[in-house]
Amino acid sequence: MNDYLQETYYFDYSDEGIQSLVQDLKELPIHEKIGKLFLKVRDQWRYNPFVIYMSKEKYKASFIASNPEGHCIDKSSLFIAGLRALGIPARLRLAKVINHIAAEGLTAKLGTHYIAPHGIAEVHVDGKWLKASTAFNKTLCDKYNVDALYFDGSEDSMLQPYNRDDLQYMEYVEDYGHFTDVPYDFIVETFNNQYPDINIEVSDQGRILF
Repeated sequence: MNDYLQETYYFDYSDEGIQSLVQDLKELPIHEKIGKLFLKVRDQWRYNPFVIYMSKEKYKASFIASNPEGHCIDKSSLFIAGLRALGIPARLRLAKVINHIAAEGLTAKLGTHYIAPHGIAEVHVDGKWLKASTAFNKTLCDKYNVDALYFDGSEDSMLQPYNRDDLQYMEYVEDYGHFTDVPYDFIVETFNNQYPDINIEVSDQGRILF
């Protein structure tokens, strides 16, 4: 279990930005710590699936903390770094998902409504591993008529399979397993394999330009 508490290259929680994120949570009971951190990461960083970087340093939690938005792996990494900073074991899990609603923009850019790899956090609390997705901020959920997720370590909080009108929203189709640290090479390889035909350029900051 100690592996999932360690500071790593990507989960660099001694950074000032991560410490600032968790500073007011350190004395709270564990479920309150988790819940308040979850809400911070969910809503203070906008979800943007088009913010994709092809440089290792941009996947560090400290870099993510300094930006106003990120994709699912970014936000999961930030949540994991904060949890480890609070002494709560956490790890990254990757998967392939399908977005069934409001996917026109994503399909236009990527050529498919599949998202791979998609990232969530796994948190060890009360003797068990639980899954949590911080990806979709509440404003975005309200826009697409989806209930915003909440997680405090009591039960899994995964992406919503249906919206409020009972239309299919998100679907998990393949699990890539869990990782102690961010598997940068695997992420890049999966991205390239999943989207071989997209036209991309990489800026001098390592950011993909569609």
